[in-house]
Amino acid sequence: MSKVEEFEELRSLLFSIAYRILGSVSEAEDAVQEAWLRFDASPTRPESTKAFLSATVTRIAIDVLRSARVRREAYTGPWFPEPLLSDPYQDPARSVELADSVSMAALLLLERLSPLERAVFLLREVFGFGFDEVASAVGRSEAACRQLLVRARKHMEAGRPRFEADRQERQELATRFFDALRDGDVGGLQSLLAADVQMVGDGGGKAPQLARAIVGAQNVARLLGSVFPLLIRIDVTWEAREINGQPGAVFRDREGKVLHVMVLDVLDGRIQAIRSVINPDKLAHVGPVADAWAVDREVRRARRQTSHGSTTASPASYVMGKSK
Repeated sequence: MSKVEEFEELRSLLFSIAYRILGSVSEAEDAVQEAWLRFDASPTRPESTKAFLSATVTRIAIDVLRSARVRREAYTGPWFPEPLLSDPYQDPARSVELADSVSMAALLLLERLSPLERAVFLLREVFGFGFDEVASAVGRSEAACRQLLVRARKHMEAGRPRFEADRQERQELATRFFDALRDGDVGGLQSLLAADVQMVGDGGGKAPQLARAIVGAQNVARLLGSVFPLLIRIDVTWEAREINGQPGAVFRDREGKVLHVMVLDVLDGRIQAIRSVINPDKLAHVGPVADAWAVDREVRRARRQTSHGSTTASPASYVMGKSK
């Protein structure tokens, strides 16, 4: 088998490791490409190509994460991972671990870990690598990796997210949510939300975003029920998609360009959190990106027309824009 063929067989695994470490599709793809370049340039063939490439992409991702953390400290507003529409790596023996670890809630929880803890936790707990493979990948002894794993588990278990186990029930609830959203049915929306539901958006200062989290079923339902009929009025559409292993949707402007992505956390038959990624830098891999500022201005005009010249802030300012 050629080097190219060996690499292509492992590409999906390498991407999945890198994405979970970095929370970025674009950076994960770059890490995988760099791993290939190092593999291709190596004058000898490793005893285990999987071990070599997994270790290589892990070390690259750790280095990128260390520099990325400095940037995230100065990030404008909440930071969310780049949305992942599908995980290319599948392993039936570890399907639960893989699904749990790719959710936005889990990826945000991983942010509590140091880069080394994060890598050790993912390689061991999610991908099932042996401690000898983990130690080789992160450049630490097996004993040190065991200690890193203990610390990582403590952090993760303290805030580990739980989700609706029944995928069909979760999808049915999401369908009811988006139907109520389309109809502007405030009562219907409120009945689907947990009492302490939170809605928050990530615009990164490069698109309109929530100035603060909106908390509480009544507040969130009222806001959503007033905003989305206006979006429909200006020809915004959305399609239901599974995003990071959870129910969600991709929203597009009238030209079909990606406006934002919404993800729902579901537990105990209720929506616990609604997260929107609006930062255009995090949406380019989904498709051509819309001008969210222009859409926000159009929504505000539609709002003023509907309210006959009212000067109150558009409710879109809380979903896509800045609150006043």
